[in-house]
Amino acid sequence: MKQPKIAVVTLGHYIYFAQFEHLREDLMAKTADFIDMIKKEDCEIVDAGYVDCVDDAFRATKLLKKEDIDLLFVLLSTYVPSAVCAPFARYLDVPQVLVGIQHLDHLDYAHTTTYMQLVNDDVCAMPEISGVYERLGRDIPACLVCAKGKPEVVEKEVGEWIAAARAMAGFKYETFGYLGHTYEGMYDMHTDPTAFTRTFGAHVKMLEMCELARLADEASESEIEGEIERITETFQICDPSHDPLTDFVKREDLAYSARCSVALHKMVENNHLTALAYYYKSEAGNPYEMLGANLILGNTLLTSAGIPLAGEADLKTAAAMLIMKNVGGGGSFAEIHPFDIVDDVVLIGHDGPHNIRIAEGRPRLRKLKKYHGKSGSGIGVEFSLKAGPITLLSIGVNRNGKFRMVVAEGTSIAGEIPQTGNTNTRVSFGMPVCDFLSAWCEAGPTHHLALGTGHHMGALRKFAKIAKIELVEVKSHV
Repeated sequence: MKQPKIAVVTLGHYIYFAQFEHLREDLMAKTADFIDMIKKEDCEIVDAGYVDCVDDAFRATKLLKKEDIDLLFVLLSTYVPSAVCAPFARYLDVPQVLVGIQHLDHLDYAHTTTYMQLVNDDVCAMPEISGVYERLGRDIPACLVCAKGKPEVVEKEVGEWIAAARAMAGFKYETFGYLGHTYEGMYDMHTDPTAFTRTFGAHVKMLEMCELARLADEASESEIEGEIERITETFQICDPSHDPLTDFVKREDLAYSARCSVALHKMVENNHLTALAYYYKSEAGNPYEMLGANLILGNTLLTSAGIPLAGEADLKTAAAMLIMKNVGGGGSFAEIHPFDIVDDVVLIGHDGPHNIRIAEGRPRLRKLKKYHGKSGSGIGVEFSLKAGPITLLSIGVNRNGKFRMVVAEGTSIAGEIPQTGNTNTRVSFGMPVCDFLSAWCEAGPTHHLALGTGHHMGALRKFAKIAKIELVEVKSHV
């Protein structure tokens, strides 16, 4: 997982330090406490030092520009004139958070000194500084205000900001592959690659089936045998179920899926891909029909290794899966399946690609004689997500052509799922399932989504602010 570069700069007011002995040292201690806290997160830290005048602010700004940071925490240690913060607003085009963590939960008013007030004046300059961002034509930063006596609140907020920065950094200088074309007639799948780059920053590279076919032909027997061994160690191979479309998984089925998996891994490696969206509808008997139909095992292994793959060439959901992975939810390709008003759950899943790292128990393989709505036949992957909190993230496009996120939180409930060679997770939303589904559909999502473990609404809100994407929350009562 790519580490984001998280910068911290602490601001003060130099005039105070000639007036109050030891004040600068006491205020600088806040920086050490804050950095110790963010060291717990998976990130690279850049400390721009303690800045108490405009000259120091210019120095720190130049340093941060060279460091190519992903997020800046501006730590306000006491009152500071807004001119000291203005260079960060004017010259740094990165997401910023103003932080005011007051030293005391409350003042002992009868015994408070001016010195004590200055040590606890973390928020005094925040309105002034926010207003100056506006006057300079910059986005007003998020403002994190809390007392030191509530470390759990501060750590949660800071952790979510770093998770959001990690999710955005996941697109930075990266390439998404696009193989084939969208599923015919799915208007919600179409994505403008240039708009994608504008929003997320990643390049979209067009790929061809002939490259994948060549790599499959070139796969050696030793590579195929090694992949078969990995597959049989990872998955439980199942006999046919009650569904007449299921069949026995034969050695030749495993061998061909393994060959396709080897080819898919090489295509990702050769093209330096961070993620891939793919779909190919073949004429019956076309050489690419069997190839396109046998990518589920390979794309599941890649997704589970941190390279999200989205079926039906849904580039937006490949982005959603990458975001979900980087905020800590894993992220599996999914859509809404039938609901159950007896158990008050809805099944959410798909026929691939999946993330077996967030599976409940050992994932299963089933041979399918045909894929409903698609060409060919092959091996399917079947499992549910781990029981517990889950998050749904759908990325679509609004009426103005801009990306938008639709998000909900629910709970994965352990229980039986159909034995159809697809993933399916029983999800409850703490309200009647039909009410939730109505609310979800009325929010205007796409039919695909990234399904992840854990509740990540806080981090996704912050990602939406960083990426400047509209976010719609579908409320539940979990």
